[in-house]
Amino acid sequence: MWLSLAFASAALLGLYDAAKKKSLTDNAVLPVLLLNTLFSTLIFLPAVVSSEWNLGWFDGTILETEPGTLHAHGLVVLKSVIVLTSWIFGYYGMKHLPITIVGPINATRPVMVLVGAMLVFGERLNGYQWIGVLLAMISLFLLSRSSRREGVDFVHNRWIWFVALSALTGAVSGLYDKFIMSRLDAVFVQSWYNLYQFLMMTVIVAVIWWPHRRATTPFRWSWAIPAISIFLSLADFAYLYALSDPDAMISVVSMVRRGSVVVSFLCGAWLFHEHNLRSKAIDLAFILVGMVFLWIGSR
Repeated sequence: MWLSLAFASAALLGLYDAAKKKSLTDNAVLPVLLLNTLFSTLIFLPAVVSSEWNLGWFDGTILETEPGTLHAHGLVVLKSVIVLTSWIFGYYGMKHLPITIVGPINATRPVMVLVGAMLVFGERLNGYQWIGVLLAMISLFLLSRSSRREGVDFVHNRWIWFVALSALTGAVSGLYDKFIMSRLDAVFVQSWYNLYQFLMMTVIVAVIWWPHRRATTPFRWSWAIPAISIFLSLADFAYLYALSDPDAMISVVSMVRRGSVVVSFLCGAWLFHEHNLRSKAIDLAFILVGMVFLWIGSR
């Protein structure tokens, strides 16, 4: 069951990346991120209200949750800081780079999670799973070569480094998720971390973007902005429930979620008419074959 939830999360993440790219095109980054956290908060706000005021609106449903202790809220606040850091770097990178480059770079995040999972949680991969990881690493190497045809130098392009930092902090978030999901329920984590992120982004926008808004890229509304929150909330919901399974392996869940690159790649070709698709498709093929090996190794 946890593996099926991971694949569902991957498909939704691909749609999330497409909506994010559409929203960020010629648009201000920080207000888009603020609205994303706002809409995500509103989606789960009824669950928060129901649990805090003991209203019982969702008793017996998958949205049922209980009020958390101060310690539990502290754990969620830390998750919010880690995820928001990853998002800020990732949003800026997504704005300035083709989605067909960003997606495969993010697909290497599970390799970082793998190393951490082995060191922290003692997870061990079998031969099939190791093959899947190796294929993902080969894909990144090939992507660095094909991206040069679009004038994107992996070493000297700062937006590539932004995406890499986003992937690194995202890997830290994945390891942390495995830790807290053995202690907290999924609805409590997702509803409160959305709220805390919204509060943090309100301060960031008020201090950094608002005073200088006329000197930077202006903000414009797009209906793709609420779509970001919808797809992300559904993807995270499936992801957190997958991790709540005691048998779930964070290294495998994280790798499967990176299969979202398939959806984002197709959107990049169809919606954004990006270039150099043939060579990037080869990179993508390595990731897809890697997903198959991970699935076989996890059965």
